[in-house]
Amino acid sequence: MKLPFRQHHLLTVLGLCDTSKSPLDLMLRKYFIAHKAIGSKDRQAICEDLYALIRWRSLLEYFCPKPSSWQDLYALYKQKGIENLSTQEGIAEHVRVSFPKWIFECLVKNYGQRQATELCLASNTQAPTTVRVNTLKTSREELLQKWKHLYHIESTPISPWGIRFLKKENLFGMPDFKEGLFEVQDEGSQIIAQHVNVKRGHLVLDYCAGSGGKSLAFAPEMQGSGQIYLHDIRPFVLQEAKKRLRRAGVQNCQVLPPDSPNKPLLKGKMHRVLVDAPCSGSGTWRRNPDMKWKTTPSGLQELICLQKKIFEEALDYLSPQGHIIYATCSLFPEENQNQIDFFKERFSLEEVTPPFQSLPQQGAMDGFFAAVLKRKL
Repeated sequence: MKLPFRQHHLLTVLGLCDTSKSPLDLMLRKYFIAHKAIGSKDRQAICEDLYALIRWRSLLEYFCPKPSSWQDLYALYKQKGIENLSTQEGIAEHVRVSFPKWIFECLVKNYGQRQATELCLASNTQAPTTVRVNTLKTSREELLQKWKHLYHIESTPISPWGIRFLKKENLFGMPDFKEGLFEVQDEGSQIIAQHVNVKRGHLVLDYCAGSGGKSLAFAPEMQGSGQIYLHDIRPFVLQEAKKRLRRAGVQNCQVLPPDSPNKPLLKGKMHRVLVDAPCSGSGTWRRNPDMKWKTTPSGLQELICLQKKIFEEALDYLSPQGHIIYATCSLFPEENQNQIDFFKERFSLEEVTPPFQSLPQQGAMDGFFAAVLKRKL
């Protein structure tokens, strides 16, 4: 029997999700580009069901006869609904909040039962849509005035650069985006960029820069002076960073590929080094809920070892009086404070300020961690 249009594409994407190594949001973006017949309303409906099914997978599997397919889980989801299933008695708590048992137990160990449950439930909600105003080209006040009659928006409570959209909008199609007036960036990520605390004339190394989101955030604070170096081992993300820098009008910035002959010349000279380390991403799992099912204890240990290696490499570039900022989007202390304790002892460092940590809350920012370190005198 031929499936309805939306259901066909939904089940196709779910099947791809099981085998893809890419995060869900990236895979979904590529899928929609390849299937242009899927209109905006269809995309929205598909995404709503898709994210719900992946977020609540283990809860649905608990009530579904075995073996169960995605089609079986979809039928149960439509018939019973998540709220009805999650309030049934006799369910193990990790099943009720639909998280892998080992992850839930890790969260309980570090946060306690009540907060662990709250974190899991918050991670099963829709993430807010937040943008960061590019103060090289405009101000938050100007965009708030311009948008207040067009969109449902509010200022972010902590970041001075953020505006939160209360309804879904096609942000990337807006003329203001194409003109470089804003970038999409979670408030927590914006706050980490603030912790870099750049000054005019600084030399700054963004060592795991990706496509440059945090460099784009703190670059306006340098007012075109000094120099920002964006380093990453992936050439394709540095190419994307170049596009974003041009759109934003940032001129005191250059990409630094891993094989650049200039790298040795920068050692010991950076006033600021940002290590936005690869991590579990557990603080952002509501955006890519598939990752909570793909993360394993051994994979987490590999990331912890990689974080140590990257930090030691990046530390070589720090000037004697400089600050190195270690950041993740993780909820696990093993990737956060435990690493800071290790770095302080291993490399004779001390914390400049108390560490920053945010936890995912419904309608608020994602989970992030950042600590600022310097060499002991």
